[in-house]
Amino acid sequence: HTIQAIPREITGPRTSIKDRAQGRIPTVVFTQPNDPNINGPVRSVARKHLLTTERKQIQSILKSIDLPFFCSTTFPLQIRAGSGSSSLLESGNVLPIKVHRDPETGKLLNLVFVWADEGTKLKVDVPIVFKGEDVCPGLKKGGLLNKIRASLKYNCPSEHIPQKIEVDISNLDIGDKVFMNEVKVHPSLELLSKNESLPVCKIVAAKLDSSH
Repeated sequence: HTIQAIPREITGPRTSIKDRAQGRIPTVVFTQPNDPNINGPVRSVARKHLLTTERKQIQSILKSIDLPFFCSTTFPLQIRAGSGSSSLLESGNVLPIKVHRDPETGKLLNLVFVWADEGTKLKVDVPIVFKGEDVCPGLKKGGLLNKIRASLKYNCPSEHIPQKIEVDISNLDIGDKVFMNEVKVHPSLELLSKNESLPVCKIVAAKLDSSH
């Protein structure tokens, strides 16, 4: 999926309404600012572009890559001079960080991307997927899986951003937990959490029915 975009000539609510009426989504892409706590070269926050993308294309991507995984997947982006133009203004990899939808209709309103060039580190909320529920001893005994975290935040080199993190619960019994620091990820990923010993999930005993 190479996302195609064109520059927005003029901005403002009226233009956005017109863009949306033409089947385009107002989109912005910029460089994620450096975290002052992390030492490294200070990047200029230039390369900010106001763009529009095609709604049809974005919808088809969202059909194949559901949210929240869309926001942990990098895509090539091509900015062309105009719709259907072969003149390429800029290209690079991007990471979606926000998808604004109309709360009532679910219609896509705006997209926000950050540049994900090779060698840059990005803060990413990576969704957690639990596996092994079918064989988990604690669940077989009637326990319940308490999903404490839906995602974990990492500082990731853009080339190693995981679309999801798998947490294996196939050996857990009732009362067992999996902690953040036990979740296996690529060694280059740095967990952004003040307390790494917080649990991601726990197998809890089902509450007994009080009418027995």
